[in-house]
Amino acid sequence: MNEENIQQISRSTNAISDWSLELLKNFGVTDSWAKYINMIILLIVLIVLVFVLQYFTRIILKNILIRFEKISQAEFPKNLAKRRFPHFLAMVIPYSLVKGSIPIIFDQFPKTMDFIIKLVDVFLIFYVIWLLMSILNAFFDTLSTKPRMRDKPLESYAQVIKIVLYCIAFIVLFSILTGQKPAHILTGLGALSAVLMLVFKDPILGFVASIQVSANDMVRIGDWITMPKYDADGDVFEISLTTVKIRNFDKTITTIPPYSLVSESFQNWRGMVETGGRRLKRSVFVKQSTIRFIKDDELKELEKIGLITDYVHSRSEDINEYNREKGVDKSLSINGRNLTNMGLYRQYVKNYLKNHPGVHKELLLIVRQLQPTSKGLPLELYFFTSTTAWVQYEEIVSDIFDHVTAATRYFDLELYEDISSPVINKGVEGTGKNH
Repeated sequence: MNEENIQQISRSTNAISDWSLELLKNFGVTDSWAKYINMIILLIVLIVLVFVLQYFTRIILKNILIRFEKISQAEFPKNLAKRRFPHFLAMVIPYSLVKGSIPIIFDQFPKTMDFIIKLVDVFLIFYVIWLLMSILNAFFDTLSTKPRMRDKPLESYAQVIKIVLYCIAFIVLFSILTGQKPAHILTGLGALSAVLMLVFKDPILGFVASIQVSANDMVRIGDWITMPKYDADGDVFEISLTTVKIRNFDKTITTIPPYSLVSESFQNWRGMVETGGRRLKRSVFVKQSTIRFIKDDELKELEKIGLITDYVHSRSEDINEYNREKGVDKSLSINGRNLTNMGLYRQYVKNYLKNHPGVHKELLLIVRQLQPTSKGLPLELYFFTSTTAWVQYEEIVSDIFDHVTAATRYFDLELYEDISSPVINKGVEGTGKNH
């Protein structure tokens, strides 16, 4: 359509523009200035109408969403309001008004009219994207509140949909600006596929990794994971298309690419949290020179220890019966079967753990001797606490080992101490959370 046709159509159909022009001329404005003043006046009127219509429409839509939310108690309308959906939807009527007013306002300026029409079409693309993004964000905000979805990488899926929408918008925008058909643009992009693959390598790998991580249930939002390669030791709080963010226990944040979770090894502590018990595996080192047989006159004193009273009584009867049947000469303690202070201490520690309120009763509990070392005979305590919380865990462990250490003297045992070295020995488990 050429300039003459546009001008002819606009003059025949836009009585408002003709009327305002005639009115200006009647006031003595020259023809050369009348069309410019007319355009400015009409633009001002249009701008005022756009703002007024958009404002009232937004208020009406927002009130409708609020009422619908109160009636249905649904989260989606609330999230739509937070994501400015009424603001964007309220622009439909003003946009239609602007689109229909272009031939009226720019009736005397055909070239400017073509430019403005193209500009409005470009705005329409951005407007549709804003509207769709508002709905999309509100939808994923609603999903994130669902118990089953809170630990899923929803951000990754949202970003993939956004990228697709942005690509479509770019193609349409380029088509409008260049006048080429979208099919021709897609053909050109096909030739640049290798370059696009290189540019979008991380998002593509991240998207594939997010699907694998979600499908295999490898990591969820809120999981505690450990990746020594990246110095990551903390809780996952965000999984997006290109990054996984981990809040470490020292309050720093480690960012790793999602495909690292698939291509490299990491430790996920979710199983421990779900079980409800946290393992402890630690030893006390008993001086072997203090381990000896228990004399008969000492048993009466040891029977007073409540946690092993029944054990000492029943075990003593079994040993005495065995020694009588075999005719063992008990003038020497080494002959026959005997109780030892180490054996009674080990049984005491085992019973103490079984009765401790901070020890998980349904998970494995072992008190065992390990191979002797230069530091003595290790007595290993292997059990699970009844909580996985770090602070409570450390309090339970400290309470248990305070008692276990203090109890050795009641069995005439001594623990190993390296008094020859002025350097304080470091704990075998360090101070981190990953014990």
